[in-house]
Amino acid sequence: MRSTPALNPLLLYFEDEQESAARIAQAGGLNLCKIERHRFPDGELKLRLPPALPAQVIILRTLNQPDEKLVELLLAAQTARDLGARHLTLLAPYLAYMRQDMAFRPGEAVSQPIVGRFLARLFDALITVDPHLHRVATLQEAVPVANAIVLSGAPLLSDLVAAQRRQPLLVGPDQESAQWIALAASRHGFEHAVCHKIRHGDHAVEVALPDLPVAGREVVLLDDVVSTGHTLARAAQLMLTAGAISVDVAVTHALFAGQAWQLLQDAGVGKIWSTDCIQHPSNAVSMAATIAQALSGLRAVASAQSAG
Repeated sequence: MRSTPALNPLLLYFEDEQESAARIAQAGGLNLCKIERHRFPDGELKLRLPPALPAQVIILRTLNQPDEKLVELLLAAQTARDLGARHLTLLAPYLAYMRQDMAFRPGEAVSQPIVGRFLARLFDALITVDPHLHRVATLQEAVPVANAIVLSGAPLLSDLVAAQRRQPLLVGPDQESAQWIALAASRHGFEHAVCHKIRHGDHAVEVALPDLPVAGREVVLLDDVVSTGHTLARAAQLMLTAGAISVDVAVTHALFAGQAWQLLQDAGVGKIWSTDCIQHPSNAVSMAATIAQALSGLRAVASAQSAG
């Protein structure tokens, strides 16, 4: 493993995110190095970082399928400190465990503040994209790091929709999507609306159409994430039944748990577009330039902190 120049920020990545890391490093002019990963026969992990690190280090780890990755971050961040890193940034394009921000039944673990404090003890800064926050107003409340930066995939998805559809109607599948719908719609002046959703469980939802005609329209359902796909699938079915010419889906985070992809296709969805925050065949736009710009803005802050 080669050492890297001591003065330039270094982007560390794991092998499964090599393509994403390369795009970000190229866009931001960053040094790049892979974290070597070995699994022992008993299931434990061993990581190996460069033996000497610069003062500023960025660790890329998008946190879909997060449980083992959180252990990786624990090992990598602590080791990076031991090897000379004075300012550590977590670049997590998808940030897990943000939905559970309160206990709905006695005894439930409230994962958001638990995981948030865990990450804040390891890192000085966090950059993420469209975090799934509900009753928490800011990312820093959830993850109390010194610098918490939120980016959005909505503008780039809006640009893609504008290039693909002439006069689309943007629709959010539920009230929680309103912020992303408004941001995407304002960029190109799209007409937009939001459905009403009642959730009865992970796979049981009721969806009511917005008070806006959809007959004869090219509808694009836009949201921060597709997980099981049930809400988007039900919304698509209702739109088509109401006379929509077509229904496409644009999302920031392509989780696609279980049979979500097939579920959307069976519901009549045409195109499915996503950002590259999570690697998936639906990836249609890259967040690399947006992320690189945010990292560039963080460098001056990191330089002052690491020099202090």
